[in-house]
Amino acid sequence: MIADVKKSAEQKMQKSLEALKVDLSKVRSGRAHTGLLDHVTVDYYGAQTPINQVANINLIDARTIGVIPWEKKMANAIEKAIRDSDLGLNPMPVGDTIRVPMPALTEERRRDLIKVVKHEAETVRVAMRNIRRDANAHLKELLKSKEISEDDERRGQDEIQKLTDRFISEIDKVLQVKEAELMAV
Repeated sequence: MIADVKKSAEQKMQKSLEALKVDLSKVRSGRAHTGLLDHVTVDYYGAQTPINQVANINLIDARTIGVIPWEKKMANAIEKAIRDSDLGLNPMPVGDTIRVPMPALTEERRRDLIKVVKHEAETVRVAMRNIRRDANAHLKELLKSKEISEDDERRGQDEIQKLTDRFISEIDKVLQVKEAELMAV
């Protein structure tokens, strides 16, 4: 019983940590990476379609992403979608390729991005604490229904607390790496 509660809490915490990593990968540093355009969607014959399903995305150099549409008539729609996204990028068509240069980040913009990253991390920390609360409530229910003893419940709460501490330290490590990446010039 306790093992099931702990396993369920651990799986939920792992999913929350993975979601944080995905969200932080969308916050751009000065370097280009193809994952930056993953959440950009293009109007493809009336349906909103992820950009990587209508074009090849590759790195031209460290600060430039190249987008090559599979259909030539999609170039304008792709260019518009990138320009209208919340990334602040200015794509330029060059022949068949759309070049997306990454502008250098100013010090002020870096500080703003760090605030955003810290807020994302705090949101996930709160989610971890909520998962811990739910797991502890489940242990209390098991205790009330006399399926486990008080000692087992206390031991289970300690294990869940250790699990929570471990995942929160993981969040802190991910946050430190992202902050260092953002502040690197």
